[in-house]
Amino acid sequence: MIKISPSLLAADFSKLDTCISRIEDSADMLHLDVMDGMFVPNISFGPGVISDIRKTSGLIFDVHLMITNPMRYIAEFAKAGADIITIHYESCDNQIEVLKAIRELGVKPSISIKPATPAFILEPLLEYVDMVLVMTVEPGFGGQSFIPETCESVRTLSQMIAASGRNIDIEVDGGITAGTIRAAYDAGANVFVAGSSVFKAADPAAAIAELRKVCE
Repeated sequence: MIKISPSLLAADFSKLDTCISRIEDSADMLHLDVMDGMFVPNISFGPGVISDIRKTSGLIFDVHLMITNPMRYIAEFAKAGADIITIHYESCDNQIEVLKAIRELGVKPSISIKPATPAFILEPLLEYVDMVLVMTVEPGFGGQSFIPETCESVRTLSQMIAASGRNIDIEVDGGITAGTIRAAYDAGANVFVAGSSVFKAADPAAAIAELRKVCE
């Protein structure tokens, strides 16, 4: 099943309620990029913003922590309303501990890798996650161009997940447009983060429909 998770990072932050309401009935999730200025060279928002928008949105909150030592904050993001919390493999040395803690908070755990991180490194962690996120750009900034070579990581993960017999979503994030989504879909991804191609569109709902259509 195709799932579209528009990235709030590309929205107009002076009109968040309006931006979210325009995708509420057409998106499957809302992707929330949390950046600390250390793990990635950018700063975005924290649990306070997520808690506020949780009051008005019924979408699944797909919270992507691009932060160092994520264990420090997972309880706060769970309390704020996260339904899924993704941590980066590269952000800590205690990935299994953090993933277990996320699940204990009643939130679905997910793990992400940067474009240069080999996908096979995640094989021992598959039993602890409900989703794996492959970054298809270098994390930190929206509006970047899709890196085609990252489809190999998606393909490797798809094969590992099939061999494990587990039901794990594969998400891709970065440069996802109507022109790039099919390559990621064909490689095995089923969850697609789209920022600029949705929130910068004149009709975000139509843009989401077009993304789905390309994968049919």
